[in-house]
Amino acid sequence: MATVLSTICVLPLRNPQHMSIPPSRILCHSSVSKDSCMINSGESKKLSSLLVNRRTLLASGVSLLGFQGESLAVVKQGLLAGRIPGLSEPDEQGWRTYRRPDEKSGGHGVGWSPIIPYSFSVPQEWEEVPVSIADLGGTEIDLRFSSSKEGRLFVIVAPVLRFSDDLGDDAKIEQIGPPDKVINAFGPEVIGENVEGKVLSASAEEHEGRTYYQFELEPPHVLITATAAGNRLYLLGVTGSGLQWKRHYNDLKKIAESFRIV
Repeated sequence: MATVLSTICVLPLRNPQHMSIPPSRILCHSSVSKDSCMINSGESKKLSSLLVNRRTLLASGVSLLGFQGESLAVVKQGLLAGRIPGLSEPDEQGWRTYRRPDEKSGGHGVGWSPIIPYSFSVPQEWEEVPVSIADLGGTEIDLRFSSSKEGRLFVIVAPVLRFSDDLGDDAKIEQIGPPDKVINAFGPEVIGENVEGKVLSASAEEHEGRTYYQFELEPPHVLITATAAGNRLYLLGVTGSGLQWKRHYNDLKKIAESFRIV
């Protein structure tokens, strides 16, 4: 049974129905990315030295909500080299559970522990989308899923060093800070702009001894679940178009709420 720890209530900014969290006074930085992300690839000499400045991306309105290009082929289970299937068979309701495979590569280089597996549930038609080597999220985007009918999601796995250098190797999200600090740090990267006036709700829930922060932002429509484990912050974001949001909000919310460290 989930135990609700707290719910963050804030004053309305735009109208009585739209709630906001004031900007944090704490500046978050990354000793890994140093406000930029280096994109390296042996496939293209042009990409091998491309340096993308995060602040430039944010200033131009670029966010992690969109994919590269209008359409991308999904990763069919077991058919794409280097990809490891992680989806279960559909349950009685037609939902499948994704668990990050232990053998899947990824991380932040020498000195970092293996990524702790996470899981979430999606309707049957959702499929994994390859993360591009030129993805604007850099190495922190661990996974993308998409459904042409309902929407899309992404998982960020980021070093807790972005917040503090003394959280140890078994950080809790409460050590990183309250919900407003976390959403003010990562929200702009997710939606491409400041989150002030866009946070409709923020709460904290406990599942099996681990705390998860949950947020709903609008506009754009996005649901976020965040937690910490090991020396990393884990964040799942779910979004969709206006029509998808209206028709499939309950499914999108169920996906966001299913996110767990396992």
